[in-house]
Amino acid sequence: MERILLIEDNMEISELLSDSLRRAGYSCTQAFSGTEGLFFAERDPFSLAILDIGMTGLDLKSIVARIRRSQDIPIIAVSIAQNSRHQVHILPEGASETKGDPIVVKELTDRVGAQIRLFSSRKEPKVQFYQYQELTLDTVSYQAAVKGKEIPLTKQEFKILELLVSNPDRIFTKREIYDYAWDDLYLGEDKTINVHISNIRRKLKEVTNRPYIRTIWGTGFQLAK
Repeated sequence: MERILLIEDNMEISELLSDSLRRAGYSCTQAFSGTEGLFFAERDPFSLAILDIGMTGLDLKSIVARIRRSQDIPIIAVSIAQNSRHQVHILPEGASETKGDPIVVKELTDRVGAQIRLFSSRKEPKVQFYQYQELTLDTVSYQAAVKGKEIPLTKQEFKILELLVSNPDRIFTKREIYDYAWDDLYLGEDKTINVHISNIRRKLKEVTNRPYIRTIWGTGFQLAK
């Protein structure tokens, strides 16, 4: 079970966020001050930390730096909207201001899952070349080719193919594909995924009749055998 460190000094907000995280299947350790949060971070391993920048007397840059000295994990900075206990502002990485995109609390768990998956994939050793049947992928130059003929793919199209080729036996949901290819929060972007899969198939079909992507109805997509 993934462990989340939640640093929030408001008891009501802390309980609201922790309940949402636990319902999503995470273990949540609550800290009610920056000092307590650092104590936990320096003692126990976590998969991700959530930090409310509105806490009294909090030096955001200092506490983020100290957490990352203790363990290499993603950190989500949030600011709770004053007019609604059900909204959270997610701040861009490295931002110091209190503005951000408001989302409902239950969507925060999706962002947590996406960040954990992305952070884990980035720490894995990067494979430069993949080859499957007649298809080759160069993950450094983002170039794809079939029988030596280059296929002009966008970055997202390339990453979708990379995900499928690197895990040939696995079925990926649209959420998993979006998290990997866009590095962003998935909010039911089914149309976006379908359009990109269709574009990949069309571009591949221009040079080969071999299908490379298989639709698993009701589930997602898989590399075609």
